[in-house]
Amino acid sequence: QPNAMGGREVGGLANQLAAHMDFETENVERVARFWGSKNMITKPGLKAVDLFDAIHDGKIKAVWIMGTNPVVSLLDANKAIEALQNCDFVVVSDCIGNTDTCHYADVKLPSQAWGERNGTVTNSERRISRQRPFLQAPGSAREDWQIIVEVARKMGYEDAFGYKHVVEIFREHAALSGFENDNAHGIRDFDISYLQDVDQTAYDELQPLQWPITSKSPNGTNRMLGDGRFFTPS
Repeated sequence: QPNAMGGREVGGLANQLAAHMDFETENVERVARFWGSKNMITKPGLKAVDLFDAIHDGKIKAVWIMGTNPVVSLLDANKAIEALQNCDFVVVSDCIGNTDTCHYADVKLPSQAWGERNGTVTNSERRISRQRPFLQAPGSAREDWQIIVEVARKMGYEDAFGYKHVVEIFREHAALSGFENDNAHGIRDFDISYLQDVDQTAYDELQPLQWPITSKSPNGTNRMLGDGRFFTPS
């Protein structure tokens, strides 16, 4: 998967916070300090199968599905369909408007496809690569971050979602990776803090790099753990 690692870097799994951090108390408090948040989630969310079980049982009343087709991808398709049919409010963001899952959406938000999006992906060897658009997005299709920002603003969170360009999000992502990532607080493996001040031109021209990307390794790190030391207890 071209961005399986990237999804984990930004906390795209139910059991992770951003910047590859887990839900240990020290990490929850660290992310809260970085964002100045007074209301931080403190425990993992539900994974895909458990999430749809909860929707099916009526414990979750609304769901926003982005760029995936669970009616096809989940093992029990019939149960997924029943869950969406019973859900009070279903939102689907996708670049295809007639997927099996879209059929059960109350609201469909058109997103951009590969070749239309602007951002980065990270593969399994820790290599961050720029994803540059080469096609004009059709109609009202928008990038995922743009959709999230607009919804957040409508919900009254404009101060926290004031992004105008994808590079602003990337800089924040890079800054969090290096926040309290030192000998005093403990060294974390994911660190791209050297890129936290990257300007738009440098971001546009960014060449593939393997993290960690720090002041000590500004050109990335081809090989990790070469000294025989690991980030987890042996």
